[in-house]
Amino acid sequence: MANSFASKTLTALSDLHPNMANLKIIGIVIGKTDVKGFPDRKNIGSERYTFSFTIRDSPAHFVNATSWGNEDYIRSLSDSFRVGECVIIDNPLIQRKDIEREEKYSPATPSNCKLLLSENHSLVKVCSSYEVDTKLLSLIHLPVKDSRDYYSLGDIVANGHSLQGRTINVLAAVKLVGEPKYFTTSDRRKGQRCEVKLYDETESSFAMTCWDNESILLAQSWMPRETVIFASDIRINFDKFRNCMTATVISKTIITTNPDTPEANVLLKFIRENKETSVPIDEIESYLKESINLNTIVDIYTVEQLKVKAVKNDRKADPVCGILYAYISTLDIDDETIKVVRNRCSGCGYIVNEASNTCTTCNKDSLGFKSVFPSFHMLVDFTDHTGTLHSCSLTGNTAEETLGCTVNEFLAMSDEQKTALKWRFLLERSKIYLKLVSSPRAKAGLRISVLSCKLADPAEASRSLSVQGHV
Repeated sequence: MANSFASKTLTALSDLHPNMANLKIIGIVIGKTDVKGFPDRKNIGSERYTFSFTIRDSPAHFVNATSWGNEDYIRSLSDSFRVGECVIIDNPLIQRKDIEREEKYSPATPSNCKLLLSENHSLVKVCSSYEVDTKLLSLIHLPVKDSRDYYSLGDIVANGHSLQGRTINVLAAVKLVGEPKYFTTSDRRKGQRCEVKLYDETESSFAMTCWDNESILLAQSWMPRETVIFASDIRINFDKFRNCMTATVISKTIITTNPDTPEANVLLKFIRENKETSVPIDEIESYLKESINLNTIVDIYTVEQLKVKAVKNDRKADPVCGILYAYISTLDIDDETIKVVRNRCSGCGYIVNEASNTCTTCNKDSLGFKSVFPSFHMLVDFTDHTGTLHSCSLTGNTAEETLGCTVNEFLAMSDEQKTALKWRFLLERSKIYLKLVSSPRAKAGLRISVLSCKLADPAEASRSLSVQGHV
């Protein structure tokens, strides 16, 4: 392999044209997709695998490369390099790009060519940073779009539905990076997601979701409140569940970390001047609470089994999710001494300081005072024949769906009405979806969140429990 690489001179991306052969190309990887498998039409019953990446060798020139082959080859090649590393590609096939078809799913490039890599003819070598010209390495901090061509987060929120489904460029700072969440879909496909909270001078909180492993790996390297990103061709959607605009990283997206541009430097100065030194960890975790597809939760437990499962899972980062058929044994919604409704900041979702009724996070940022809104924030107990789960967190929309009323409707109720509402659920068997996370700060070392809680269908509950041998 070394002899093959050494035998040729380098060809610049700007000099590529279709059907060139016997080339050697060097570039820095600025984007990369996950490995995907497809049915092989020539060999029924087998699959072909592919992945793509984008390399750059100058400010004006970058090109997409795609490799096809068997699973072992493709996964091994994909795992051999990451975004930000320099690679030398020996003997790629140069083809003319079908712009309309390919740029629908791939990053837009200035070249009219694309590279195809094959197991039998092409070689890829990762270069040490010591072997590479620093000018090449610096390209990782240069956006692929005009540094002035972007939407502020405030612009996105203001334009709302007019941006639905569009791909745009965004310059923003990283506020929080959530933990990757791994799941299995109903058709047994494995998936992952990671939510990142962004902010800038115009908006204190904006959600961006990564669904592919490559962008999740990149996001995990970002330092909250120290990192600025320029996301080219990121998709904007209206999230009906959260009633707000969000961004999604797609196969066309190229994210530049800490871009070296005047606009990014202004934003970096802003976040450093307004950097928070302490945010309560429980508030961060509440703030990052993500909606989980309940259809992916299928395991049914008793209280005792859930506790054992959570203890065994203590060393793992992943939460334990499961279904519990149990009774609500504590639901203090008619006790005036217990806070059932708390005010949250409309900007970041934190519970606000009760004395001042203002958010100590957003209102430090000189972004203008954010309004507050009332939200359910209560602790409930669930009991079955094996034990009790104490202090389970029932909050926000989940609490509204459980009680069948909005916060404002609840606040307008008399004490008698609240007591009547409580007894509609107390000591009735419910079907509860729960998430348990190890937390040294929580009682019994567990933080338990209610994802859904509804009165159980008696026949369904009986069948489920009888399968476990408990009825």
